Amino acid sequence: MSNPVFSRSDVFGEPRRTGNAGGRRGGTATYPNQSPAYGTPPQPGQYGQYGAAGQQAMDASQLDAMYESPSATTADTKRLTYDDVIIKTGGLLALLVVVGAATWTLAPGLWIFGMIAGLVLGLVNAFKRNPSPVLIILYTVAQGMFLGGISMFFEAQTSGIVLQAVLATVVTFAAALALFKSGKVRVTPKFTRWLIIAMVGYAAFSLINLVLVWTGVLGGWGMRGGTLGIIIGLVAVGLAAASLIVDFDSIKRGVEAGVPAKMAWSAAFGLLVTLIWLYLEFLRLLSIFNSSD
Repeated sequence: MSNPVFSRSDVFGEPRRTGNAGGRRGGTATYPNQSPAYGTPPQPGQYGQYGAAGQQAMDASQLDAMYESPSATTADTKRLTYDDVIIKTGGLLALLVVVGAATWTLAPGLWIFGMIAGLVLGLVNAFKRNPSPVLIILYTVAQGMFLGGISMFFEAQTSGIVLQAVLATVVTFAAALALFKSGKVRVTPKFTRWLIIAMVGYAAFSLINLVLVWTGVLGGWGMRGGTLGIIIGLVAVGLAAASLIVDFDSIKRGVEAGVPAKMAWSAAFGLLVTLIWLYLEFLRLLSIFNSSD
């Protein structure tokens, strides 16, 4: 997976294959927290007049009552659902907007502290096997501080640019979700491999450009200015949109695999990371467009 939040997670990854005792190829797919013996028929003598724990076998009326009772839902079994992901993602986005608006209004200069704290917390959360709601919420607060301050800076340069970037982010998210649900874009191993290669190359380019700008070798946007900057910005937006599609696929596999409900925090965090990246790319791209007028 391109997003480390999903790629390093056992539960959002591909199901593991387990072979048989004879060493022949094949076997059955198993998921974390699921017993490989699930679905194995009872062995002779395993169950008799009494149940597995010495309990007396149920009579016909009890069996009939169990048959008539409704099936357990994913909520009953504490498994991940799409509603879990939607609620937690929506909550984190709402917190991000509130903190961003407060920073914009009261203390935009705190953006540098938010950027550093967000980077550290982002790395910590991305490489944790089990999600920490507290750390994810703190990451959201830090990123809200960063986005609030940096957005005010861009808005001061070009009026209306923040609203344009927000709308562009929402439209891109909706388009990526629609393409994924339609099945027109399939997440294959080849698709994921090329996306990872492209993202590593983009990250290396961005780091080199940042160093050259900070050291004074290049001025302004560095290699991100002018026509080249617009091309690079469009490529970055495309990579972020493709990353969203991979995120959707990871969440879909997690739901289908019946992973624990707590992983909704990881899914929401992963989506938040990609959406913040997409918004910043739009903000930078629109700024380059305006500066080239």
